Amino acid sequence: MIEPADITGVVLAGGRGRRLGGVDKGWVELDGRPLIEHALSRLTPIVGSVVISANRQLDRYRRLGYPVVEDRLPDHPGPLVGLLSAMQQVESPWTLMMPVDMPWLPSDLVAVLAAQCADDVDILVADDGERLQPLVALLRTSLRDDLATWLTGGEAKVLKWYERHAWQGVDFSASVDRFVNVNTPEECRAAEARMRIGARSDGR
Repeated sequence: MIEPADITGVVLAGGRGRRLGGVDKGWVELDGRPLIEHALSRLTPIVGSVVISANRQLDRYRRLGYPVVEDRLPDHPGPLVGLLSAMQQVESPWTLMMPVDMPWLPSDLVAVLAAQCADDVDILVADDGERLQPLVALLRTSLRDDLATWLTGGEAKVLKWYERHAWQGVDFSASVDRFVNVNTPEECRAAEARMRIGARSDGR
């Protein structure tokens, strides 16, 4: 059984935010709070510790009270670089990865992922019933050396790296609405509308 103390949560906040005009997405406000605060409120109750992966406004992220790591490879070539930089600081046996732009992830995310873990599984990935969510995953931290080798070889695709290891999707089809991204101005407006009508189904 994987306990929360065995897991470090990593919030991926280092993207370039191209579809939002190049802004630092973690500081885009939703319902009066930045996305990074929404992410932390989802993550901190279900893991033992938290690391923020970011590439801009580092001091501002640090003021939130969590360790902040910056990409160690040039040009920030994808989310796995942010994951690697964080995993190289992680001491727990498991790492939970989540993007900063999913403000409604299920409160039972870790419990459901961990329940599917077997000794021969290295990576558990959320599947919302409509699509795989490769950036919402529970991984063995010991994979960081392989990830470093793979990235320095010029690779970057998330699923392609997963396929090097024993991985499986985990069914979250009953919670498909919890995996909504906030990536574009239109999605921001839709998310604000959702907040206004109180469309939450996790009892909070």
